[in-house]
Amino acid sequence: MLKFRPYWLFVLLAFSGCSTVLAMGVNGSRGSKHAVSAWNLKKGGLTLYTHTSFFGTVGHSGDDAVTYWDINGGVALNLGITDHIESELNLSLYQDNHQGDPGYNMPDDLYLKLKFGSYGLQGGGFRYGGQIAFRVPMAEKHNIMFEPYSAGTFEVGVLGLFSYALDPLYPEDGLNFNLNLGYLNHNDAGEILTDYQADDIQVDNMSQELTYAFSANVPSGKFDFGIEVWGNIWLQQPPITAFSRENYLYLTPMVIYHPNRWLAFEVTGDIILSDAKNDETTASFVHKPPSDVPNYSNWRLNMGLRWTILPRSAYKVSEKEVLMRKAQGRRELFEKIIREQRETESAEEELERIKIERRKAERELDRLRRILEGKEEPKKEASPDSLE
Repeated sequence: MLKFRPYWLFVLLAFSGCSTVLAMGVNGSRGSKHAVSAWNLKKGGLTLYTHTSFFGTVGHSGDDAVTYWDINGGVALNLGITDHIESELNLSLYQDNHQGDPGYNMPDDLYLKLKFGSYGLQGGGFRYGGQIAFRVPMAEKHNIMFEPYSAGTFEVGVLGLFSYALDPLYPEDGLNFNLNLGYLNHNDAGEILTDYQADDIQVDNMSQELTYAFSANVPSGKFDFGIEVWGNIWLQQPPITAFSRENYLYLTPMVIYHPNRWLAFEVTGDIILSDAKNDETTASFVHKPPSDVPNYSNWRLNMGLRWTILPRSAYKVSEKEVLMRKAQGRRELFEKIIREQRETESAEEELERIKIERRKAERELDRLRRILEGKEEPKKEASPDSLE
């Protein structure tokens, strides 16, 4: 039976949801909130990630002051199909939409992701991979203030993954870095963004953007500390009736607590580095906030939970056993590197022998050609060795 610990209170809080700040949802896989690691879950691995976030601001219209809150939440499940293929089911359960009654989406959109990773030289600290993601519209309202743009269409995104860790056997146990570069197509050509007083404006060209994220993570005992930089660059902006049509850039400090190896709590804060007051939305929306309210949140507080469900052995491993496994893993790695080096040396020796034999054969053929052309008399005691 599980005994009560103070961190179970945070478990209950974290199960309230997972924010959808990124256009393709937050990261439920290995890595951090926004930056996806190129390391995959092992085959058969199953993790649960929940997250909740909120933002608030006050807008002024004449003498009136109005408080705006943006709260969202959801859950993600990740499954290791093979050591190099991982799937993610990410559902946004709740999202404030600030429009009418009831003023929220429940549920919000669904994100389906397929990740190909853990590619790289054996024993090396560098890994690379890629991810393809789909946004399936399920929410009642889209084009929401404070959130990345969405027209309520089936969206497609691809992401390049690059990671480096000082400890390649246990990348999360040492200093590690993640870099993501992505492309997102909103597939919104022909769509009409509604809920504004002006005439309907149709999307003529598909909205497209580049996304990027970088994270650095420093483990320290049961606590990890890190920082992320992430944002986007529009290739084709959505129409002027979109709330979120400006480029954004965020900085995210992170603190992660590991009470054990199968559970982690994280607290992060998103701080906007770009101009939060830059407003390129010009239509007169019915629910458009006052001009002093930004289109993107200029700060956001996030809490999350990462839970390793499978393999079940994660619940039984002590720190002593982890150290022994690390030592065993490193010994096996070194032995494999030595075997590969010997095989390489043997292959190089064989290749050199083949080159020598080839040169001998070429000289013999050249000599035979000269004899046939009458330019050289055959020797009575000729041998391959005598031609060297």
